[in-house]
Amino acid sequence: MKFLANENFPLASARLLREAGFTIFAVAEEMAGAKDAAVLSRAANDGLIVLTFDRDYGDLIFKLKLPVPFGVVYFRFDPDSPSEPYERVMELMQIEGLTLEGKFTVADRQRVRQRPLPGDK
Repeated sequence: MKFLANENFPLASARLLREAGFTIFAVAEEMAGAKDAAVLSRAANDGLIVLTFDRDYGDLIFKLKLPVPFGVVYFRFDPDSPSEPYERVMELMQIEGLTLEGKFTVADRQRVRQRPLPGDK
């Protein structure tokens, strides 16, 4: 599983995911200041799951029909620490039957909701 951490995803969490063995690219490191459309294009072209705190990604994908990434995880909370998003990703990975590929996942502290991304069968 490969990820693209949006610029608002803490670098500390991205680094912890790398240390845990995941392939993760960070917008802040590679394409700082990139527009959301460029982030989605990169994720779509490279088969990456976007990790973001940006609520606009749903509209960009479902309404404006921008490029569809391999998956999106939208974190719907303000992290208490720079490592909390890492911890939440790891929790998501432990949920039996949950897959992030081909899904728009909304995760808050108490629950997870998912819907298929356009084009997912």
